[in-house]
Parts: sequence; structure tokens; C-alpha cells
Amino acid sequence: MGSRVLITADAVGGVWQYATDLACALAPLGFQPTVAVLGPEPNVAQRAPVEAAGIPILETGLPLDWLCDGPVPVREAGEALATLVREQGFDLVHCNMPTLAASGAFGVPLVAVAHGCLATWWDAANGTKLPPDYRWQRTLTEQGFRAADRVVAPTAAFAAVIQRTYGLTDLPLAVHNGRRPLVEGEGAPADCVFTAGRLWDQVKQTRLLDRVAARLPVPFHAAGALVGPHGEQVPADHLQPLGLLSEAELAEWLVQRPIFVSAARFEPFGLAVLEAAAAGCPLVLADLPTFRELWDGAAVFVAPQDEDGFVAAIEAIRADPARRGALGEAAQARAARYTPAAVARDMAAVYRDLLEPAATLTRSAAA
Repeated sequence: MGSRVLITADAVGGVWQYATDLACALAPLGFQPTVAVLGPEPNVAQRAPVEAAGIPILETGLPLDWLCDGPVPVREAGEALATLVREQGFDLVHCNMPTLAASGAFGVPLVAVAHGCLATWWDAANGTKLPPDYRWQRTLTEQGFRAADRVVAPTAAFAAVIQRTYGLTDLPLAVHNGRRPLVEGEGAPADCVFTAGRLWDQVKQTRLLDRVAARLPVPFHAAGALVGPHGEQVPADHLQPLGLLSEAELAEWLVQRPIFVSAARFEPFGLAVLEAAAAGCPLVLADLPTFRELWDGAAVFVAPQDEDGFVAAIEAIRADPARRGALGEAAQARAARYTPAAVARDMAAVYRDLLEPAATLTRSAAA
């Protein structure tokens, strides 16, 4: 029997895809993963591939930290999760919400993965210090990182940001995220532009993309929510909003290989970019350290605030079919590096590094 690993997840954002893809890829490597859901329950479509792979889904009923208005329910959630780990005999916890680790009470090796955090997002979004009302989240996040046996980030660029922001002695380990391709085969390239993500999030720069859309002679489609969980809202006067798309609906758009654009000025990884690249879409991306790390040589880069630059880059690709095809092929070839199997291989090495010393100590104590 393999080691039992509890992987925390939420069904609201991209962490669900990361956690469930990882769980499915870990099972063949000799681990027994379970996905522990915090926040709202996953829907039928989200459950289906996980259950088909025989991965248990554990609905905890515990809250998400970013939907809480103070530290008490988050600390209580961490303690409840630690109790669950002890009672059900898990060997290791992979925590995708580092605030849950703040208590340090898990009693088994714990890996904290920094997919993003309020402090680094706030700095990118506003360039000011975190307001007092939110500082408890920064405190719990730092405590979680310090309590973890290993801290992991999805890119080396974001690992450096995390180390600097929280004053960590050790640089977090970079393990690139992965995603299975959503598209099989390819259709004729559609003369349109596409973006996807949390459109309401100000760091995604939907307002800039809306201005870009006004200057293009072709449709600029945008998949994702325009209204955020706390009432955040962004208008789309020129973008053509598609709302939240299912995986199958997203695949129907990506198979057309539209020009994919991300003007985000903060992105720890960017699963939407990877999904588009894996489908063979040419990429036009904001010139961020994370995007450079992942896509340098396989995308066109534009300064994040350069509206003219995005328009020019899109129009240049539209005007040159050969270049458009080459960019799509380059993006697809690069995307082949970032798979759930690759993530599972690297994370399995992290797990084993932590579990083998623990097993040695257990055997020594028994002797």
C-alpha cells in the first residue's frame, strides 16, 4: 500500500484543476491521494474525472480563507483539518491553502504550495501596503509557510517573490504546474482573439483588453466571470463576454486556435495560458517574469500597460499566417513540458524526501 496523501482543494478556481489533475497522476506512482474540498461543493462536471480515476473526494464543509472576514474561522479550519488527518491516518498533507498550516498541528509532513496570496496580489494590484483589515491573512500565510516542511511555488519567479515578501530563509522549490490538453486535433484558425480568466480581477487588466478590443476589426471573446465574489465588477463594452465556460465549452473555442491574449500584470503561473498553448493557439502575453520563465521563445511579449503594443502584436499575427502557425506550434511544443505527469513526478520526489526520514524515525522508535 502506498503512502496516503491528503491534497486540499477548492472548487471555485484553478486550484481545483491543479489538485485533481495531480491526484489522478499521483495514483500510478504508488501514492493513495484523497482530495479534501474546502468551500463550496464541486459540481457534477468537476467530480466526474476524479471519481472516474477512483480518487476519493472528501467534502470537509470548512471555509476558504479568502471568503472569511477574520483569522478565527481559518485557524479553526486548520485545526479541524489536522484532526481529520490524525483520525483518518494520512501520511502527508499537500496544502494548497497555506493559511491552514499556521497552527503547525498536523503531526505529519506538510507541503505548502503558494499558488498566490493576498499580500503579493495586493502589491501587484495597488503598489501599497496591505490595509489593516487584511493583514491577518498575511500573518497566517507567513505562519503557514514557516510551519510547512517544504514550500513549493509554481514558478521560480514567484518563488522569489514569496521568499522576499515573507522573509523566508529558504527559497521555495519551483515545480511548474501542469494541465492535460483539452483539445484533440485542431480546426482551421479562426480570425478572432480570445482571453480567459477571472475577468473581474483588476490585475487581469480587463479594462485594457476592452480598449484593445475596440480597436480591432475582429471579435475579441472573453471567457470568465465579470463579477467577483466580493462584488468586484468590470464592464465589457467592446469585449464579447462568454461567461463561465465548462471544460467542454472552452475546448470548443480553443480548437479554433484563436489568438490568445493575457495582459495580466500579476500571474504566479497562468493555467489559462497553458490550456490555450496546448491547443496550438498563438500567444500574446504581458512581459512578466513568470511568463518569460515559462514561454520565452514561444510567445509574443508586450509591456503590461502598453495598449498600443497589444493591438500591434495582435494585428501583426493576423497579417502573417505563416508566423501565426509557427507561434501556435511553438506554444504547443512548449506546453508539452507542463503536464500533470511532470508535476506528479516532481511532487512525488518532494513527498518521498519528507516521508523517508519520517519512516526511518518510526522504525527506530519501534526498535
